[in-house]
Amino acid sequence: MTTPLITVPLTADLLRGALDVERTPLGLLPHRLPAWARAQNTDGQLAMAESQPSGVRLAFRTRATAIELDTLPTKRVYVGALPRAEGLYDLVVDGRLAGQDSVSGGHTLTIDMTEGTFERTPGTPGTLRFTDLPDTLKDVEIWLPHNETTELVALRADAPVEAAPAPDRPVWLHHGSSISHGSDAASPTTTWPALAASRAGVELINLGFGGAALLDPFTARAVRDTPADLISVKIGINIVNADVMRMRALTPAVHGFLDTIREGHPTAPLLVVSPILCPVHEDTPGPSAPDFGDPADGRVTFKAMGDPAEVALGKLTLRTIRDELARIVEQRAADDPNLHYVDGLDLYGEADHAELPLPDDIHPDAATHRRIGERFADLGLGPLSGRVSI
Repeated sequence: MTTPLITVPLTADLLRGALDVERTPLGLLPHRLPAWARAQNTDGQLAMAESQPSGVRLAFRTRATAIELDTLPTKRVYVGALPRAEGLYDLVVDGRLAGQDSVSGGHTLTIDMTEGTFERTPGTPGTLRFTDLPDTLKDVEIWLPHNETTELVALRADAPVEAAPAPDRPVWLHHGSSISHGSDAASPTTTWPALAASRAGVELINLGFGGAALLDPFTARAVRDTPADLISVKIGINIVNADVMRMRALTPAVHGFLDTIREGHPTAPLLVVSPILCPVHEDTPGPSAPDFGDPADGRVTFKAMGDPAEVALGKLTLRTIRDELARIVEQRAADDPNLHYVDGLDLYGEADHAELPLPDDIHPDAATHRRIGERFADLGLGPLSGRVSI
């Protein structure tokens, strides 16, 4: 006899990894920036990115053997590109991946990268189901798709559900670009920050924002105000490919970003991470532009549109940003012994690119996410997480 499912109230205490939870007419919408920060933002790209729940998961304890979740996702369609795969939900039971599912339907956001336009088509919710779970008391996490805005509509289970207890491990807060957000990762638990967190035994809050790691002051204040034991900021690729500043502006902006974080976390280990290798922008400034190549194959790559001759006038490349970040950290570390520099080329460099090239010339694929995550855990998080007292 099948046990009937009972409706579980959707409450904010069931969510981890979100900085804010918006109550909507249908349910809950997780956000990775607080409402006051969103009010200061005027960029549609960041608005989209922060609402995509990379690193956000439902976390609860239950004996349920069957769980259903209704969600209203927002799917992205890029004009001129191949259709994107459905966003995956990863079911983790007692720390191990136990299932995956996706939700069809939902809203559609059509994006024309050439024109810079967005068009939204309304849709309806869908349901994902996980069944045949062990009939034991267990800790369950449902990691939401890292690349789809996801409104939570209803949760059902065949046994009572209670919010998981607070984690007993250090909290790692990371900020970065689409690479940190998880572009081209296989699933939400296999973005490089999620893999690094699992390997190092830390609790992840991922503030990786696709196309929007631009040293915004409101992002620094959000990091400042969020409880965390370890913090990392990965700086560079979006500043170059958006062509938003020159060296004159970069240096004080980095200092200001770090100063703001230190207002709320004066002694926490803080890692400044420079860009991984990206050959198109190593010595050529931005901006970047999409290259659709042969329309028949739907493959999109990116090309650098800047003039290398302008580097002498202060235009930025990944190479000049790495040098300046290393200099800034060395300068500040004299008075801040908990500030550390991680060279992005140690995470993914020339030899890695020869073996695992970037498919679109900007973003790593699933195998490269795994390599970066493992290396970051060993080079950055591992040595620090072991000496954090929480």
